[in-house]
Amino acid sequence: MKDRFISGYNDFVLPFVIGMSFILIYLVIGIIRVIIQLPAADRKKFFLSLINPKLWVINLKDIICDVLLHTKIWKRKPLLGYMHSSIAFGWFMLIVLGHIETWLFVPDRLSTFYYPVFFRFFVMETDHTLKGSFFFFLMDFFLLVVLSGVFLAMFKRIRSMIFGMRRTTRNQLPDRLAMYCLWAIFPVRLLAESFTAGIAGGSFLTRPMYWLFSNFLTNTYHILPTWWAYSTLLGTFFVLLPFTRYMHIPTEAFLIVLRNAGIKVSHPRKGYSIAQIYSCSNCGMCIDACPMMGQKKNLRYATVYFNRLLRRRNWARCEESADKCLMCGKCVAVCPVGVDSCNIKRSLRGLRAAPAPADYGYFSTYSLPESAATSSSSAEPAAVQEKVLYYAGCMTQLTPVISKAVGTVLDRAGVNWEFMDRDGGICCGRPLILAGRDERAGEMIRSNTELIRQSGATVLLLSCPICYKVFRENYDLKGIRIVHYTEYFDELVRLGRITLRNSGEKLVYHDPCELGRGCKVYKEPRRVLGAVGELVEAEKHHDESICCGGSLGSLTLSYDDRKDITMKALDNLMYASPERIVTACPLCLKTFSPYSPRKVSDFAEVVARNMNQ
Repeated sequence: MKDRFISGYNDFVLPFVIGMSFILIYLVIGIIRVIIQLPAADRKKFFLSLINPKLWVINLKDIICDVLLHTKIWKRKPLLGYMHSSIAFGWFMLIVLGHIETWLFVPDRLSTFYYPVFFRFFVMETDHTLKGSFFFFLMDFFLLVVLSGVFLAMFKRIRSMIFGMRRTTRNQLPDRLAMYCLWAIFPVRLLAESFTAGIAGGSFLTRPMYWLFSNFLTNTYHILPTWWAYSTLLGTFFVLLPFTRYMHIPTEAFLIVLRNAGIKVSHPRKGYSIAQIYSCSNCGMCIDACPMMGQKKNLRYATVYFNRLLRRRNWARCEESADKCLMCGKCVAVCPVGVDSCNIKRSLRGLRAAPAPADYGYFSTYSLPESAATSSSSAEPAAVQEKVLYYAGCMTQLTPVISKAVGTVLDRAGVNWEFMDRDGGICCGRPLILAGRDERAGEMIRSNTELIRQSGATVLLLSCPICYKVFRENYDLKGIRIVHYTEYFDELVRLGRITLRNSGEKLVYHDPCELGRGCKVYKEPRRVLGAVGELVEAEKHHDESICCGGSLGSLTLSYDDRKDITMKALDNLMYASPERIVTACPLCLKTFSPYSPRKVSDFAEVVARNMNQ
């Protein structure tokens, strides 16, 4: 067996070499393809990001946290987080330590890329030194870490509920084959290194295993079958990788680099979208998160299965799933990889969107009201000299109690404001965007932008979270501050322009999808409501908040399905037995009101009712 050290080669490395070569070539071709498919502007962003030292630091941090340690899963489901991180980080450390050992003991072998992987076979008796025994200990330790994760992964397929998951994904044949390979790789590695421990050394894990099996090792060449098995499993896993859920292992890091470069979804089948789809780990966390999954018939529309369909180019099923989606963003919020599935679905809708009808032409001639609803009721001067343009939006126009309450608060605060769409008729463009009609939406956005700039406003105030998100993400309004009324009223309270009295009423706040998950506005409405009553939390809140069911995002979801989602959301809000439900979205208000066991009020109503004179 000593010739193994001299030659540094054995035929059993061939399956690993073939598999590794295959996946490396596949990855290089795939990365080049993605980069080529990026729009010219995004391609420029990507290359510029590669020479930005700050982005390199951010990328490294995100790769360590998300790819190796899986911190996002840890925060939500600790046991599941440990399962993923133990395999990912443990495997990574085994690779790193193998390279360090090769560099320390046989540096001339570093150019042979298989050598660090099979170091234990090729190098003998390194545990007789302090340095050698230290590395034997580390290798055994991280192998044990990986094995613990593999054991949990096996157990998860049987009892996923223990890991905080009501449902888990259905694996296809390639997924199952790759999964079985992954489960077997490290137990077989343990056997291979344990069998070798008799001549090459071992530590607390491999030595006892060698003593256990030593009676069966009458010939040292019995070692080879285990190393052949280990190499074959690795090679098979790498060949299967591009066709399975485990492709996220090598692609997730590339996705992080693209995302941090500021690249957005532009096409559902090309470029950035492809990088996201192949980075989906099929963990299934989006299944439990989706509000539509309350009914089994909707399971097939889960984002994880949508991503699978995209990989298989099943466009008909993809379009059906994209049309059904509420676009609430819950799946994006819980995704440990950060796959922007909502924008992928929206862009897919745009590929077969019909031309917009002519009746959208109103906006080209619309103008602001001649007379402004300017405050004159307060003798106190404004603390900040600014002109506020209030845009209610379509849904607020259907719930006039909101715009009335907003006007009351602004007047009491002495704000100089104008009502942009007092007479209605101005749309932010969101329905067209959701339908994938980006070109027509762009025309509307440009027209609205001109109107807003003509007003001379320094602040654009919105009461609809849907409009708020659109104005933040799709409009170019440099020099104009875009704020939601929950944020602005919080400012007014903190500046002392309005004062509030505490009614003692027990309130629960519902986080609207677009305002919470979409724009990360959480603390401002809670801070204000905490001053006017006893604020309690729903069972699921903030990013975990359940969609009201009234979302404009779904194009095909039935009335009954929507009602089921609404009732589920109300049950969630009633967790702490509040006296009143408060929301900051006109659509949520209209959706909840007919079914709620408690009075549902808008945020502005509550503030206006509890202001001191």
